[in-house]
Order: sequence, then structure tokens, then C-alpha cells
Amino acid sequence: MKKKSTPIRILVSNDDGVDALGIYALVREMKKLGEVTVVAPHRQQSAVGHAITMNYPLRVSKFNKDGKFFGYAVEGTPADCVKLAVRSLLPDPPDILISGINHGSNTAINVIYSGTVSAATEGTVLGIPSIAISLTSYKVTDFRFAAKFARKLAALVLKKGLPTGTLLNVNVPAVPEEKIKGIKITRQGKTNWNDTFDTRRDPNNNAYYWLTGTLEILDHSEDTDQIAIMNNYVSVSPIHYELTDYKMLDTLGTWGMEKLK
Repeated sequence: MKKKSTPIRILVSNDDGVDALGIYALVREMKKLGEVTVVAPHRQQSAVGHAITMNYPLRVSKFNKDGKFFGYAVEGTPADCVKLAVRSLLPDPPDILISGINHGSNTAINVIYSGTVSAATEGTVLGIPSIAISLTSYKVTDFRFAAKFARKLAALVLKKGLPTGTLLNVNVPAVPEEKIKGIKITRQGKTNWNDTFDTRRDPNNNAYYWLTGTLEILDHSEDTDQIAIMNNYVSVSPIHYELTDYKMLDTLGTWGMEKLK
């Protein structure tokens, strides 16, 4: 933990956009911990994964809320926001990054699609202790408990630290605080989206497609993020961006690839 004479620098981002209810609740709580800078997408950027903008300019504007400066709105992705904040907008690197609070869970297979998680991943890539936090509902708008938990967890991370390359992915059940059973340290679960595309017609009778589908749970173990939240536990999963399949390394060595040259 930094000395009290030096304010803790906190970067907040998300994928729901700078005007989302979740980021507003998060910022109110994080200001109790230190100095907060918000750099977030100017509009909804859910499910963009870790995309970054390379072929178009990134435009940034100041965003006011309730008549006061709230943060910076970036015409880009969540990963763009974090990269731009750290490399250009902030005078000093933040001590911690919090991404969220997302509307909807980011567990199991959803982690690879999530812009919320990707913002935290980008922070980790840049050497910043990072947390992604989500509320497991698209309808519930009471972010108070999730925001309070984010502040407490951030303080703990600042004290304990995180391993290089590792972030914490947090999912909070969208139930009243008194119904939260506790906190569970979890691993990423296994689910699959059974995707379908509805074919629809625009006013000119041209076909367009709307993605929908149902979620299939493949692993019902209680130590997975998906099952923990279904049982009303806050799920905290340590994840990282190292994607090597180490078990497959030795197998590939038996394939005789050297003969393909």
C-alpha cells in the first residue's frame, strides 16, 4: 500500500460506455480509495474482445455528468481506452486498474468475448494490477454492493499485489446484499453458446441476421465461476493471457513436423 501522503492513482474503464450506470457507481466508491481517472468508450462496446484500433484515428473528448467533469470518452474499444490512457493521457501510470461494473456476467466462455475483461487484460499487459468486475444481470441496476466489493478488493490487491500477467475476474450475483452467501475463489468454468441467427427483413426487404442462442453449462463443479454465481457467491477468478497449451507441446513433438520442410 502506498503511503498516505501519496494518493493512490486509479484508472477506471469499461465496455458499456462512459455514461453507463455501472461505471458511475464504481467511480463513486473508488474515489474513497484514491484519485480516479475515467477513460472509457464513448458508446457501448460489449463483446468486442481485445480488439484495438489501428486504421482509424482515436478521438477523445471530455465527458461531463451531472454538470461536472467525469472522464474521457474515447471513440474506440476498451483495450484502446486503457492503452491510450497509460501511454498518452495520464501523466503517471496508475497504481491499479478497475474495469466495470459490467451489466451482465463475464464467466466461462464469455471471458474471451468480454470487453470488460479485455480492458483489465490490457492493463495487465502494461504491468498494472487489474481487476474486471461484472454484475450478473442485464436488468438489475443496483450496483452498490458490487462497487463496494470492488473497492475492498482493490485495496487488498494494492496491499498484496498480483503475479505478473495475472488479473482478477470478478462476478457478483445480481441479488440483494443479504442474499450473497460469501466469496468463492474460482476457476474459469466451461460453457458453450448454442448460437442461432434469426433471419429478419429490413424495410427494403433485404435480409439481415440477429445473433441469439442459449448457454449450455458443460462443467457443474462448484469451484467454477459459472456455478458459484448461480449459487449466489461472488466469484473471484485469477486469469491470465498466456495461451500456450503446454500439454500439447510434447505431443506436437511426436508429429514429425521437421519432415514438412
